Amino acid sequence: MTRQEPQVSEPQSRTSAGFSQRIFPPHSIAAIAAELGGQGIDPSMVLEGTRLGIAQLESHTTRISYRQLDTVIRNALRLAKDPAIALHSGARMHVTAYGMYGYALLSSATHAEARDFAARYIRVVGPFCDFGLSYNGERVVGTFQPMHWPNPTESVHRFAVEFALAAHLTTIRDRSGPSFGFSRVLLDYAPPPSTAAYQSLFQCPVLFNQLHCGYEYARNDGPRALADPRTHAMAREMCEEILGEVNRAGGVAADIRRLLIEQPGRYPSIEAIAEQLDIYPRALRRRLEAEGTSYRDLLAEVRMRLAIEYLRKTRMTNEEIASRLGYSDAANFRHAFLRWTGRNPSEFRSDEGL
Repeated sequence: MTRQEPQVSEPQSRTSAGFSQRIFPPHSIAAIAAELGGQGIDPSMVLEGTRLGIAQLESHTTRISYRQLDTVIRNALRLAKDPAIALHSGARMHVTAYGMYGYALLSSATHAEARDFAARYIRVVGPFCDFGLSYNGERVVGTFQPMHWPNPTESVHRFAVEFALAAHLTTIRDRSGPSFGFSRVLLDYAPPPSTAAYQSLFQCPVLFNQLHCGYEYARNDGPRALADPRTHAMAREMCEEILGEVNRAGGVAADIRRLLIEQPGRYPSIEAIAEQLDIYPRALRRRLEAEGTSYRDLLAEVRMRLAIEYLRKTRMTNEEIASRLGYSDAANFRHAFLRWTGRNPSEFRSDEGL
């Protein structure tokens, strides 16, 4: 395999919303709370630590942040009796739950237009995962990258992917009919305890330990029965306004992630970063603190993402990866990777079947 710089998917470098800004509707949290309630668990328990109440989830004026969503995910993993809680919660996400975004999908002129709209405007709904769309002949290929949970060895990463997969399946069925199904599903983690639920929900080959997460299905570019150009134009205009708000809320952390990803192994000091962003270092530290992070945390996150990509997609040695990531030697890299993932690099490659 050629040793080259892998193309690292970094959704937050595309100015996705910051972790702490409350700008998204609460529909995903409402779905998780409802699923826990169906399991006999007091749904208010999943909101512990969010400063949200159950009644707020039913209000169209309520806005949530990724920080609150992260808290809910971790609460759900702790409380749920069913290991497939994320799949079942995501399956509750019907297209009408997404407001104007959902109406724009339903009123699109063709299936191709609906797919393109879904990918372009996905960030307006506060998704668990960023979403990319491509085509392979007569197949549609969708790929996922969790927005704030990059480590595939962690349960929060798996929760985000499971929720997104199930939600996509439900919304596409709402648009295309109940007979719609994926032709295969790909996942970048090992088979979880909920593997049987995958087969029951998706009813297609499910491949684990892959290089990315996503799905494929048969392409249909034809007209849609519910097409309405006036409704679609109105909904698209509103989504464009919301997307602008989301982009403006991306925060300085997104800019720093982009800079670090663009120059792996040559990580500048926070003073140098501040100069590039035309911000005083002290002001930069305050802004990062307000966004719930720090330069040190961002650097560790980027290094971890890159390390996982290098281990999965190249045959570089630990020494080579350490050098690419700016570590003085392989031992320091191994200690850092163990701290991030609970496994050393060799174990990670072995467990991933690489």
